[in-house]
Amino acid sequence: MSNNLKTVGLLALMTVLVFWIGYSLGGEGGLWIGAVLAVGLNFVAYFFSDKIALAASRAKPVDESQLPEVFSIVRNLTTQAGMPMPRMYVIESPQPNAFATGRNPSHAAVAVTTGILQVMNREELTGVLAHELSHVQNRDILISSVAAMLAAALSIFGRMALFMGGGRDERGNPLAAIAALLSIIIAPIAAMIIRMAISRAREYQADRSGAEITGQPLQLASALAKLGAGTAQVPMQVNPAVSQLFIADPLKAFRRGRGGGGLMSLFATHPPIEDRIERLRAMAAGV
Repeated sequence: MSNNLKTVGLLALMTVLVFWIGYSLGGEGGLWIGAVLAVGLNFVAYFFSDKIALAASRAKPVDESQLPEVFSIVRNLTTQAGMPMPRMYVIESPQPNAFATGRNPSHAAVAVTTGILQVMNREELTGVLAHELSHVQNRDILISSVAAMLAAALSIFGRMALFMGGGRDERGNPLAAIAALLSIIIAPIAAMIIRMAISRAREYQADRSGAEITGQPLQLASALAKLGAGTAQVPMQVNPAVSQLFIADPLKAFRRGRGGGGLMSLFATHPPIEDRIERLRAMAAGV
């Protein structure tokens, strides 16, 4: 299944969960509440996700005189991809990392850390920035924001259930009440797993799309190797709510020693760096 098709399917499943829990809690009335809640939260995500992400990461706007090489690379890439120039930001952090945000190419922003400017050569930085511009071109930031808001809606329903006794049960059937209670507990967990699966799928897609823009998959593969080492060794204080936007997990240093395999991999915001590098090498080899 392609990453795009997988993303559509996962978002549809999460939307169904929102409506299902709403119906379980309040019948048709709960269903309408779920619809209004999902639409309202998606409205917020659509128009304000970029501002929220930039504020949460403490990114500061910069002009071309401050980062001439970055502006030169981005201008070349956007010209090649037929995109408008995004707003540029810098994050004061020694950790090498970067992210993009914005609901579409006309309202996009790209942020880089001071750390990534110190460890990447021009070719590697080009690979990273092409990856980020691909997120914008693919509308990944909007997709991730919608997924986050749907997950938030499910969490809100879970809190509402605490005040409603576990959901509706028109016939007094205790099994129905138990099923409703289980759905309230399980649905937010399922929503989180789905949201993380969407995040990982979009990272794979941005790796591929970014490599197609530059025509040099190994540039990004080399950059990812440095990012993997840097994020594991250098901590970065960032709001976990926006950590999935970064090209590499900015909280990786805090998770060292906790393990990442098995069931825990379902909650990972990013695919394994080694797997991403292997895919890019296969792409370069024409596999």
